[in-house]
Amino acid sequence: MAGKLDNANPVIFEQSKERQVLPEEEDDDVTDKIDDREVFDMIRNINDPEHPLTLEELNVVENARVKVDDENNYVGIEFTPTIPHCSMATLIGLSIRVKLLRSLPPRFKVDVSITPGTHASEVAVNKQLADKERVAAALENSHLIEVVNQCLATRK
Repeated sequence: MAGKLDNANPVIFEQSKERQVLPEEEDDDVTDKIDDREVFDMIRNINDPEHPLTLEELNVVENARVKVDDENNYVGIEFTPTIPHCSMATLIGLSIRVKLLRSLPPRFKVDVSITPGTHASEVAVNKQLADKERVAAALENSHLIEVVNQCLATRK
């Protein structure tokens, strides 16, 4: 992204270890529940829109802020922008939502919101992220979806 960065010198956090996959999880004949860690693994490597770092490395997403209720088809994510006036908060939330919509079975209701008290425009951003029509309209914007796809691209 060109121009001035919101947070030019972010703190970088250590990434958590890869989750050990158990033999029963690899068995296609067994239906296993989706859990918090599995969903965290889906979003932890999303790229930050401003830095060549992942959301986990910036501590924007944490396993402790992922809530999954497989039986009730619900996933809730709270994310924490690196600074209280982060102009990328909506884009980060949209990237998380898109990643989960693409990765989870369609039976899941996905809620993405800012961790309470961590952003100056928390209420407004949460309202945008919760509005299905606004999210759908945003995803029809070719420039915006290109930026989201860059955030979701796997680094080599």
